[in-house]
Amino acid sequence: MNFRDIAGVIADMDGVLWRGSQPLPGLAAFFDFLRGVGIPIMLATNNSSQTPYTYLQKLTGMGVNGVAEDQIITSGTATADYLQAAYPPGTPVHVLGGDGLKQIIRQAGFPSGQDEARVVVAGVDFDLTYAKLKHACALVRAGADFIGTNADATFPLPDGLAPGAGSILAAMATATGRQPTVIGKPGAPMFEMAMRRMGTAPENTLMIGDRLNTDIEGARRAGLKAALLLTGVTTREELAASPIQPDGVYNGLPDLMAAWQRDRAGR
Repeated sequence: MNFRDIAGVIADMDGVLWRGSQPLPGLAAFFDFLRGVGIPIMLATNNSSQTPYTYLQKLTGMGVNGVAEDQIITSGTATADYLQAAYPPGTPVHVLGGDGLKQIIRQAGFPSGQDEARVVVAGVDFDLTYAKLKHACALVRAGADFIGTNADATFPLPDGLAPGAGSILAAMATATGRQPTVIGKPGAPMFEMAMRRMGTAPENTLMIGDRLNTDIEGARRAGLKAALLLTGVTTREELAASPIQPDGVYNGLPDLMAAWQRDRAGR
């Protein structure tokens, strides 16, 4: 893979930088490396459960410093941007998701629509109950617009894969007979937001991810270069069987950095 024309990096977080609460090897060194070669980085995750500030605190706790809050884009912040473009301020929005997603939507100017929502936004909810799922489905069946933060069926944790927002969206779609408008990767909005903030063009931007059908497929659609790390959800067997192929495949951040350094040295 040719790294020499890369002017900016977009990196996923879960499965690339960490698994659950455990940092992956090379995490702090990777940020030091990019800083040393003068390449900006944006972090873009489909996980909507936390705010950018929470992720910033997590990075700091893992020894990564010098990252600004506006370098972090979640499917929750991208969903808030979508709502602001599509609906007037004050539109009641019911959120099925974590406190972080609820906070982002409220701060964007959309009050809780517990009983008479114009929009239902669904993301991953670690405290999901049957009653919460039933209520959200009832609102959608009553005519509320149905928006999903992302369609990831699973996400990686240290003890294996856990159900993600896509699993919740699938249950709601089955129960309501309606498909959601999905905001996160592989859709274009998150990639476009990240490149706009860095001031880079697609052909000079590298997406680093662990999931073929979101990170890599989204990068391909948007015209970015794509590097797959095998530290998350994708195995070599799944990669070999997939029509979605990255520009480079690496065992982890140290392997990626070594390849990048060799390319810079002309080896």
